[in-house]
Amino acid sequence: MKKKSLVVIVLCLVCVSAVFAQKRPAKKRTRRATTTATTKQTAPQVQQQSSQQDNVASQPAIDTAKRKAFDPNKPFERPLDGYYKKNNILNARVTPLPNIRENDVVYAKRIWREIDVREKMNQYLASPKARLIDVLLSAISAGELTAYDPIPTRDDPGGDAFTVPLSAGGAKSKLADSSVVDKFDKDGNKISSALQAGEFNPDSVVKFRIKEDWVFDKQRSVFEPRIVGIAPLIKPKAGNVDLDYQPAFWVYFPEARPILATKEVASRNSDATGLSFDDVFMKRIFTSYIVKESNDKDERIKDYAQGIDKLYESERVKKNLMDWELNLWSY
Repeated sequence: MKKKSLVVIVLCLVCVSAVFAQKRPAKKRTRRATTTATTKQTAPQVQQQSSQQDNVASQPAIDTAKRKAFDPNKPFERPLDGYYKKNNILNARVTPLPNIRENDVVYAKRIWREIDVREKMNQYLASPKARLIDVLLSAISAGELTAYDPIPTRDDPGGDAFTVPLSAGGAKSKLADSSVVDKFDKDGNKISSALQAGEFNPDSVVKFRIKEDWVFDKQRSVFEPRIVGIAPLIKPKAGNVDLDYQPAFWVYFPEARPILATKEVASRNSDATGLSFDDVFMKRIFTSYIVKESNDKDERIKDYAQGIDKLYESERVKKNLMDWELNLWSY
């Protein structure tokens, strides 16, 4: 029995060794086959890439300066200032406001407020990239907006009822500082003097006045402001005395909305805000203070309050508006 078991073990070892001997060359053959296959596949690709590189090297260099040389006989095409074109703000449309019926108006109050662009929250309105005054003047010069004279008349004691239209030159002359120029004859004697308008500095406009109506619409149960007009303020001089800020001209705000909606404001945080001047006023993204509310005596706040009392009175008027709305609701 022992001899038979030894014979069986020997036979098993012989069989195992034969199997390993057969498998080893097969693995080598497959490796060689795969390597040769890859070399056969990559060889034409390498040749193609080398030929492409040779063709590129053989081509002459393109003279970009010669291609983009300015030709005065051809119309000038301005290159794109950036890597994408801002079309959304240029094609913006005004969102119409809901119509208000007179029978639905339960309460209405007219408010005059002033915006000072020197305050931190309003500084973007006077940015050199996009000034509000530049937008208004450009639209007036192009005939897209109408400026109205703020001089009080018999029919318009306040001068803000849009009664007397101004020309584009007349509106711009209201903003420029004027000076008295003397005229002399050939002998050096003074003949006469005339008032001559100087150059306009857009940085001199630091305040804007807004006229708006606060209306409660019972049909929609909404108490909201509706801006009626906007005016840049100037500080005229009478001799050596500086007068108070006065409107240079008035602009009818509903007429200005389509123009303001296509003008983007400058932001300190991002250049891709897509925020227009119309959004600034409709979303109330500004800080201001009240200078007048409608009253029976037609008085301004500065007519009966002085110093810091004017600020307290402005806050009182603002609080009265908010309290009127809050008192409508009962819990």
